Amino acid sequence: MENQEKKRILSMYQCTGTFTLGNYLGALRNHIKLQEEGYDCVYALADLHALTVRQVPAELRKYTKEAYAWLLAMGLDLSKTIFFIQSQVPEHCQLAWLLNCYTQFGELSRMTQFKDKSAKHADNINAGLFTYPCLMAADILLYQADYVPVGADQKQHVEIARDIAERFNGIYGDVFTVPEPMIPKHGARVMSLQNPLSKMSKSDENQNGNISVLDDPDTIMRKFKRAKTDSGSEVRFGEGKEGVNNLMGIYAAVTGKSFDEIEAEFAGKGYGEFKPAVAEAVIAELRPIQERYREIVADKAYLEETYRAQAPKAQAIARRTLSKAMKKVGLVQ
Repeated sequence: MENQEKKRILSMYQCTGTFTLGNYLGALRNHIKLQEEGYDCVYALADLHALTVRQVPAELRKYTKEAYAWLLAMGLDLSKTIFFIQSQVPEHCQLAWLLNCYTQFGELSRMTQFKDKSAKHADNINAGLFTYPCLMAADILLYQADYVPVGADQKQHVEIARDIAERFNGIYGDVFTVPEPMIPKHGARVMSLQNPLSKMSKSDENQNGNISVLDDPDTIMRKFKRAKTDSGSEVRFGEGKEGVNNLMGIYAAVTGKSFDEIEAEFAGKGYGEFKPAVAEAVIAELRPIQERYREIVADKAYLEETYRAQAPKAQAIARRTLSKAMKKVGLVQ
């Protein structure tokens, strides 16, 4: 399939803190596979979005570079995929301002993320937090993305991007591709090891519930051994066994085994054998990526050269879209 016929996918990643096993199994691993499935992939680290919450500058820079290195270590192929840092392409901010002017106050005030973050950061309910969806829409629309891979909880952001694009196109003609959310059929929904009713999160107050992709083998083993299960001992998927269900989901994701196969493998065995087996499978999955990651992070010149070379590639696409939008609204070129 020729490049111009490929459907384009746009995905952006948070760069505050280290990726979790949930990020890896739920999204990142599947996104890497998309570059081999005939899509034109454009990926980025959303460092501008991070500024809606106060950041420690040195930490933001550190985490951004580490996140970039991790995606490279996973096998992201820069001969097939564009992978850049958002703030290095100023067109994102320029288009975001235009889209602000085509987005209604009521639409933004109904966004779930604004409500949630306002409650969590009541002392810093800033304008950026409110207009966050306009920047996210600019991220998507700049690259004329056909699809945006999102979890079900992020679908609302694609929907408002669609609304903005359709409104703009209705006034000025076909300027933007109207994106579709790509809800993955596969991809583990990984829950906290300590509270299996909540998603695994890097901001979890109990760090025993969170596996970082950079955790060493001993730490991974210790956290899995402490994972909450239930009062029984049978490795079986079922209602009321959320902790075991979560561990089975993780084991299935890294081994490729079905739940029936897992139940058969551990028939007559207890959680004392199952938990270390899950840990070993995760350690084996992450080990080669961690080794490659350490090589990339240690080579600061290579890392900097790589991300600096990617920004102009993204900018070449973004500039065409922005110029068209600016011309349509009457701005002098």
